[in-house]
Amino acid sequence: MKLFVTGGAGFIGSNFVLYWLCHHPDDIIVNYDALTYAGNLENIKELEGNSHHIFVRGDICDAVLVEQSMKACDMVVHFAAESHVDRSIMDPSAFVKTNVLGTQVLLDAAKKIGVQRFHHVSTDEVFGSLDLGSSEKFNESTSYSPHSPYSASKAGSDHLVRAYADTYGLPITITNCSNNYGPYQFPEKLFGLAITNILEEKKVPVYTPGNQVRDWLFVEDHCRAIELVLLKGKVGETYCVGGLTKDVTNMEIVKMILSLMGKGEDVIELVKDRPGHDVRYAIDWTKIQKELGWEPTVILEQGLQKTVEWYTTHQEWWKNIKSGSYTTYYEKQYTQR
Repeated sequence: MKLFVTGGAGFIGSNFVLYWLCHHPDDIIVNYDALTYAGNLENIKELEGNSHHIFVRGDICDAVLVEQSMKACDMVVHFAAESHVDRSIMDPSAFVKTNVLGTQVLLDAAKKIGVQRFHHVSTDEVFGSLDLGSSEKFNESTSYSPHSPYSASKAGSDHLVRAYADTYGLPITITNCSNNYGPYQFPEKLFGLAITNILEEKKVPVYTPGNQVRDWLFVEDHCRAIELVLLKGKVGETYCVGGLTKDVTNMEIVKMILSLMGKGEDVIELVKDRPGHDVRYAIDWTKIQKELGWEPTVILEQGLQKTVEWYTTHQEWWKNIKSGSYTTYYEKQYTQR
């Protein structure tokens, strides 16, 4: 089988590419990535010289290159997206262009080529926010209510994917996942930011008041879920993928990381909350468990330990990132709060 994977040099995409070629070594992956700030060839360095991995640098809005690169592929797995909420607040246009228009370009190419499956990787953020302390969880029937330019652009891409299925008969599947964490995550997200700041003996910024709740999913568990959807999932279906069974606040996450790294809570720095901040996400992953036999295998404590160990032993990787343009973004985002 030949897969066309977009965003395969980014965080989740690179983990998926590495996972897939490890478990399906006879398959071929065309890895299509624009190598924006979050795309990094270091993520897939171990695949150098692997004839089953073909890297193409390209923008998903480039219709000609997309179609040329997708030819003869059986499946499309679409990760490529602008994904950081804070950045979407600063510059919504980039998110609309990549996440909406880019997805439409990919759908057109997939329709023309006649792929067996177009799998769209989406987010639970399209559903909006849940009340703190409630028992409610997102599921496949939850109405869309995005609150940020990022989640609105992802909601738009979800609707486009379903529209191409209904209008053109494109064989699609969608997964809406919770917040991922693990190796190769760009150090602007909570886990990577906290761990690398601690290693640099810096303060760890936490949005006030720190009681926001996310449903954390270890990235390899997410890759397994997508694998099952591709191989066993029903065409046209959506599957919600989450990692936790109980609520954990962002402040509790940071304190767990501090404990693992032997640091005190004095390094926590509360910063001004971001506009329109969703307070709680939680996912009911009953459907994918019952229909495909998936459930998370890495509990939060194990995943945290794995992630801390990875960033600790891969300091050159993240130091190269944080010494670049990320520094300018970081200063703008977290100072004078």
